[in-house]
Amino acid sequence: MTVFADYDEIIERISVNQLWDFPGGVHPPQQKALSNQSNIETLPLDKTFYVPIKQHIGVDGRIIVSEGDSVLKGQALTASEAPFSVPVHAPTSGTVRKVTEHVSAHPSGIPELSIIIDADGQDTWIPLKPVADYAKTGKSELIERICDAGISGMGGAGFPTHIKSNNTKPLEFLIINGIECEPYISSDDRLMREHAWQIRQGIDILVHILQPRQVIIAVEDNKPEALETMSIACQQKTNYQVVSVPTKYPAGGEKQLVQVLTSREVPSDGLPIDVGCIMYNVGTCYAIADAIVEGKPLIERVVTLTGKSFKSPKNVWARLGTPIQTLLKHGDYDESTQSSPRFIMGGPMMGFTVTSLLTPIVKISNCILVPADNELPHPDDERACIRCSACSDACPASLLPQQLFWYSKSKELEKAEEYNLFDCIECGACAYVCPSEIPLVHYYRQAKADIRNQREEKEKSDKAKIRFEARKARLQKEKEEREEKHRIAAEARKASLNKDGGAAKDKIAAALARAKAKKEALAKKQTQDDTLGATTPESDKTEVVSKDEVSAESASSQTAVSTANETEQAEQVLSSTANESSDITAEEDAEESAKAKAAAKKKRVAAAVAKAKAKKLAAKQIKKENNES
Repeated sequence: MTVFADYDEIIERISVNQLWDFPGGVHPPQQKALSNQSNIETLPLDKTFYVPIKQHIGVDGRIIVSEGDSVLKGQALTASEAPFSVPVHAPTSGTVRKVTEHVSAHPSGIPELSIIIDADGQDTWIPLKPVADYAKTGKSELIERICDAGISGMGGAGFPTHIKSNNTKPLEFLIINGIECEPYISSDDRLMREHAWQIRQGIDILVHILQPRQVIIAVEDNKPEALETMSIACQQKTNYQVVSVPTKYPAGGEKQLVQVLTSREVPSDGLPIDVGCIMYNVGTCYAIADAIVEGKPLIERVVTLTGKSFKSPKNVWARLGTPIQTLLKHGDYDESTQSSPRFIMGGPMMGFTVTSLLTPIVKISNCILVPADNELPHPDDERACIRCSACSDACPASLLPQQLFWYSKSKELEKAEEYNLFDCIECGACAYVCPSEIPLVHYYRQAKADIRNQREEKEKSDKAKIRFEARKARLQKEKEEREEKHRIAAEARKASLNKDGGAAKDKIAAALARAKAKKEALAKKQTQDDTLGATTPESDKTEVVSKDEVSAESASSQTAVSTANETEQAEQVLSSTANESSDITAEEDAEESAKAKAAAKKKRVAAAVAKAKAKKLAAKQIKKENNES
């Protein structure tokens, strides 16, 4: 088990500048003198700004402006409605021309939702609301102010600062990162030289919020002027120590710097707070002081313009949303130095080539590098790996880049994860030393993106499955509840039937029997009438027919009435019985009711037939009498 240095040992070693080291690392040419010799300049106000609504790790904010709206400098364009969300603000006053997709500050250049603002030239601020005395202001209010100011980590990661500041774990070391280890970049160097006091103010605010035991300001030893100015700014603070760190790339990496200063290794799936540390970039501290002391949201940052294709390399204050074509013009870009245009956002180790000159400056954009052909040649075509292991020796995270390359290239993503792909900080040290010119970091980034996409798809699939299973369970429960309800009702009917079901059946049977007897009597009567008519002499038929027809008509009418009455009685009995015997099962009720209705129908038909015959005979008799007379 690895034993790390305790607090007292760390303080003692820092006081005599005896630091630790991290594995691997490289020493590329620094090339910082190109841009760090002059003061930071301010860019002229541009005409159009392209402000992406997401410039940090986390989720987008909700857009709160519409096309055609007039906005002021510093006005919020989005609202933070989720924990990992920070707003973006208008870099100047003007009019919202459009809310649309625009090329992103990303290696892919994939368009992302942006707000396009046409400047009005007035550059009018919103009313600013600084905090009068942050020492007397609650921590939660200060954290909310930091969030509302849109501040995220400006060292390259873009992690929301208010999330990191809302810490509840014991904190030993607040580390301020002024290393800026990547070649060519000097924005933090110039910021520390020119604005050390405001950076100190930001550190003081963080100390008030986080209450650390010790503050360590780390500056690489190739920045002696910045080291001196920060030492002077912090000399009155006994628990602030400005430390000179040996120059080695990537000493500015979060985990690497924690290891150099404290000997503690951050777990692969953990954060610096897990070993008692929290780290902020000097640019972030400056932005915090601007937000709390001045009341200004984050709308600009220092950007290095460097490379031998610039006639005037320098550092500039660039508004967020400024297209890089404006920065090229201000740095006096010389096209003749490049056989084919190449513009890198970031440094030569971790930067990427932009796909459009309209790519905007965002919160994590610290450099625009435009190298000449003889300065930073285009990489040769990739060649086969020779298994030299130089990449493993250079890796500051103690990974196996060669194996990660094979698995990433062959899309064996599970194997790549097993080899701790996500511990890679994408510093580019492995690609820098590779004799085969293999763009290793490119493969790692692609593999990480593929794994994230797979995780997102799996998460969507899992959510859909959960919804399906929940619906299935709900329907099954409803079905079981209906079946149980029917079962209970059936049992109740059966129990009631066992109690008095016999009497109900007897009533139904009696009603059916009476109806059947009436029907048989009517049929018997009709038969007798037919027989009588056949045996009576012709001379007597008139009288017989007359009497019989009248009798038949009368009998028919009485029978019809009787039958109707009997049928009605039967139906009433059925209805009464049904009401009285709700305990009979549904099948039995349906069968008996059908029989009763059929019998009643037959009786009505027979009565109607008899009535019709009687009317017909009466009509014949009347006709005969009329003819004789």
